[in-house]
Amino acid sequence: MSEARERLLDTATRLFYAEGIHTVGIDRIIAEAGIAKATFYRHFKTKDDLVVAYLVREYGRQREVLESVPGSGAESIAGIFERLGELSCGPGFRGCPFLNAAVEFPDPEHAVRKVVDDYRGWFRDLMADRLRTAGYEATGDAARALLLTRDGVAVSGGLNDIETVRVGIQVALSGLRN
Repeated sequence: MSEARERLLDTATRLFYAEGIHTVGIDRIIAEAGIAKATFYRHFKTKDDLVVAYLVREYGRQREVLESVPGSGAESIAGIFERLGELSCGPGFRGCPFLNAAVEFPDPEHAVRKVVDDYRGWFRDLMADRLRTAGYEATGDAARALLLTRDGVAVSGGLNDIETVRVGIQVALSGLRN
């Protein structure tokens, strides 16, 4: 990836996450990244293309973090949720970038929503895989419930409701006992 593209993505990531996607204009991203407008358009045809690239990069980062949680089965799921809880209750947390983007792009056919849906499907599948490893036979509903818990952790963490995050994770994980 070129240095200019990297600076654009770094700047967009910081601004989109802190302030929201629709409130941040291309001209501001260009100015803060210190690149020329022509350079921006050489890398991204539209702002939506930049938003998709931002989410794809975040998707990869989260996959790397969550797939590297040690353990297997229910132990791994507990570790993943412990990590999610730490992140969502940490300084500077402003909610899930995917859920934030979904709110700003309500059309389910939009390219941004496709990335959001892909990420959520990946997380659901990760949970189903870990549940199967733990010996669960019917993993579909449980994986969906864990996705819902993950979404709730992100929203409550974004609202700085640490106690709800803690209790929500605890209750969700207690339901994993066979």
